[in-house]
Amino acid sequence: MNISLAQMDIKFGNPAANFETVTRMTEEAKRRGSDLILFPELWSTAYDLTRAPRYASSLTSGAFADLSALARRTGIHILGSTLSLLGKNKYGNTLTVFAPEGTLLADYSKIHLFRLMDEHQYLTAGDKPVLVDFSFGRAGLAICYDLRFPELFRGYALAGAEMTFLPAEWPHPRLSHWQTLVRARAIENQMFIFACNRVGRDASNEFFGHSLAVDPWGEILAEGGEGEELITLTVDLSKVQEARRKIPILQDRRPDVYL
Repeated sequence: MNISLAQMDIKFGNPAANFETVTRMTEEAKRRGSDLILFPELWSTAYDLTRAPRYASSLTSGAFADLSALARRTGIHILGSTLSLLGKNKYGNTLTVFAPEGTLLADYSKIHLFRLMDEHQYLTAGDKPVLVDFSFGRAGLAICYDLRFPELFRGYALAGAEMTFLPAEWPHPRLSHWQTLVRARAIENQMFIFACNRVGRDASNEFFGHSLAVDPWGEILAEGGEGEELITLTVDLSKVQEARRKIPILQDRRPDVYL
């Protein structure tokens, strides 16, 4: 499986400019032979949440329709989160998975809202984990702050996920948290973690990139720098079963004695 992580500089509140970047990076990922491309959290608008009603749309219109058409034209899977309309005056931070045919395979709305960026004031939290069955394996979906909640990832591992995709807008000064938590979620669940973080800045934050692809042993397969770049790698999913056979963590759990 070939994967690209699109570490982009998101232009605040400028969906048109951001979709141009998404298009360019997707076309380059296709040229490199990628099966899938992952974009950062809120790739269309960044954290311009006060104008969420202007940007949010159903999953068949707006930015989502644009992604669907791009996936169909380029013939690869496209993943990334943007603002969705969850109901009347309800807006979500929603990660979608579009197939090469342009069909919507899955959508996941961020369960844990990040108070430091005022998500709880403007957005409605999701209420369910989501698994996706690709032709190459089963994946869990998560977004940014979800990384700090290991229960979500353990649930995915117990449900047979071999990988989790996580778009993010994770800023300085918490680079060490990012690197440690991504590796921890991979090691403790013996799965691949593909985490795509943005670069650039907004009025309050500077984002450091360092998008990561980590294998089930916690080894970093690829890591971005602090500028815009497309990171492409080939992944051997057999490492998941290898790790789970060698150290049977999931089989050795003792949920009957945990608090």
